[in-house]
Amino acid sequence: MNLQQLRYLCAVVDHGLNVSVAADALFTSQPGISKQIRQLEDELGVPIFIRQGKRLSALTAGGEVIVATARRALQELNNLKRVGAEFKSEDTGTLAIATTHMQARYVLPPVLKRFAERYPKVRLLLRQGNPMQVAENTVRAEVDLGIATEALADVPELVTLPCYTWNRCVLVPKGHPLAKVKPLTLEALARYPIVTYDYTFTGRSQINAAFSTKGLEPNVVLTALDSDVIKTYVEQGLGVGIVAQLAFDPVRDTQFDKIDAAHLFSASTTRLALRRGIYLRGFVFDFIALFAPRFDRSVIEAALRGESENYEL
Repeated sequence: MNLQQLRYLCAVVDHGLNVSVAADALFTSQPGISKQIRQLEDELGVPIFIRQGKRLSALTAGGEVIVATARRALQELNNLKRVGAEFKSEDTGTLAIATTHMQARYVLPPVLKRFAERYPKVRLLLRQGNPMQVAENTVRAEVDLGIATEALADVPELVTLPCYTWNRCVLVPKGHPLAKVKPLTLEALARYPIVTYDYTFTGRSQINAAFSTKGLEPNVVLTALDSDVIKTYVEQGLGVGIVAQLAFDPVRDTQFDKIDAAHLFSASTTRLALRRGIYLRGFVFDFIALFAPRFDRSVIEAALRGESENYEL
């Protein structure tokens, strides 16, 4: 058994049991991966995959346990590398963050600016995606941490820290009739075509739930992956926009009337996620402290050890 076999095994699982795709991602050959996995199965004496001809169709019960164990082994190896890197140089390296467009565009810029001023030798990488992709990137150790609103708290491999809550507003072109409805109601909002977030993004479930509770069906004519696209289509007259309040910039967005909608929808919580058992370099703790000051190093380390997970805002 060797580390290469464990890496190949996890890569095949991460790429939907498609050996060809996993081989391309690892810049190796399909026969080479298949041979290594066969050798691992022979050594362990347990079939890891259910096969249909040459195709892998599912993990066996034993395979599920083996993959989980392999992931832990690879994570511990990464932890050893991180320990060495930290003691070798405490202010250099890479901080990789998976996050959504809203966080990357409206929340993270001032935090990353302060971090970069403090750690000019640390390379910053942002990987944007929907909340499920953020969770997957974090679980697979492709990034150091994930930041998103939906999905993270439901992933057992992750420790999540609630950072802040936010709500929504409605954006309409200047002079729109909806701006005169005070206070704004869901019934009034339902009379107009709506442009808002894709279902996988940024608290969309709270929007749907609010209308459903009132027995209303919102006329969602267009969904988008980020707030800037929503604002573009509202400006073009395709509908009224429901966006995060954080996404409204009173200096730049002068073409809109902003209508508060916090009384219509449940608040959403943005969370920061870390893989369980991960070793964090010192500058990662400092980044978290800049993003969510309530979480100091001792609190984060306790959470990673599983000593406390009951954090409330």
